[in-house]
Amino acid sequence: MAGKLPSVLLRAGEDRRVRAGHPWAFSNEILMDAETKALPAGSLAILRAPGGEALGLATFNPHSLIAVRLLTSNPEATIDALFLGRRLAQATALRDRLVGVPYYRLIHAEADGLPGVIVDRFGDALVVQVNSAGMDRLTPVLLEALEAELEPKTIVLKNDSPVRELEGLKREVTVAKGNGGPIELLENGAKFVADLSEGQKTGWFYDQRDNRRFMAGLAKDASVLDVYSYSGGFGVLAAKEGAKSVICIDRSAAALDAARQAAKLNGVDKAVSFEKSEAFEALEKLGGTSAKKFDVVICDPPAFVKSRKDLKTGAQGYRKLVRLAAPLVTRGGFLFVASCSHLVDPPLFADQVRRGLRDAERSGRILLSSGAALDHPVHPGLPETAYLKALTLQLD
Repeated sequence: MAGKLPSVLLRAGEDRRVRAGHPWAFSNEILMDAETKALPAGSLAILRAPGGEALGLATFNPHSLIAVRLLTSNPEATIDALFLGRRLAQATALRDRLVGVPYYRLIHAEADGLPGVIVDRFGDALVVQVNSAGMDRLTPVLLEALEAELEPKTIVLKNDSPVRELEGLKREVTVAKGNGGPIELLENGAKFVADLSEGQKTGWFYDQRDNRRFMAGLAKDASVLDVYSYSGGFGVLAAKEGAKSVICIDRSAAALDAARQAAKLNGVDKAVSFEKSEAFEALEKLGGTSAKKFDVVICDPPAFVKSRKDLKTGAQGYRKLVRLAAPLVTRGGFLFVASCSHLVDPPLFADQVRRGLRDAERSGRILLSSGAALDHPVHPGLPETAYLKALTLQLD
């Protein structure tokens, strides 16, 4: 197969990063002659050093900033269902060991050797998100490999991410097999509901699994406020682990309906109440004259920073969030705040949290600085993909 594939050549002096283990090459690092520019988006190609040495087999998109995404350092490899199946089998074995139940992030893109691909597993249902032109072309082969390895009853292609537009791909959601509606899942011993076709991202955020378990451990006999609660992952689990009262706040009626279902499924519907509201408005209202206090306050917002131009104002959103949330925490209580904005690095996030605490005239200590759950591994050559940051503090 290698002999039939076109070659993509790195410019002089541009092979250092790839040799050091980085799985991408950018368009300005590629020798873009007329033949290379004419290659169809998503083509398989041999990536070569300036001197002609083969560095690996990759997908190539001449129209994307990330032009090359390495699949393997073996230029002789055949990219077929067997190749993808081996990657899937390896990822499945790891998750089964880490998580113990078949509800997890099965494929986390480059870290699992399938660049631009996300697969979340919900028992015998799979939600697949393909965010690169190369893997989009390989989708039929990927579906064949998923069938062979896991025999799922349902496969939803949740290809509605804005990132696809950067690759020249259209955004769409299709049910490749089975029924793509709401489904029950198991996490931390509790039952929840995810909508595979209509929910945000893949329908559930497995990345917070470990943080949810940690916060639930602090919630016994506590009053809990869960802001940006989505489908109740934090709040319902806290109630199941013994919280005396939980308020879940989210602006999505559909997410709150799923959280209500989860509360009933876990027998804690009497302990959990729900409020449809914008988070900042709700926090300001709670911090009014009555100034209701909570033993545990959880703030898990969507990304405040989606592009570099939004970095300054978006980062300040975390400062405002902490300024509004910290006064609602009892003395000796706990505040959890997270950021899933990959452009906000850990030092910047920590600084915004510190400033927010100062604005609220609260002091305390950081108990835990954490990231995504273990089924969201980070590629060693892409440390910037460690997108999730979370701080758990005890406040004085």
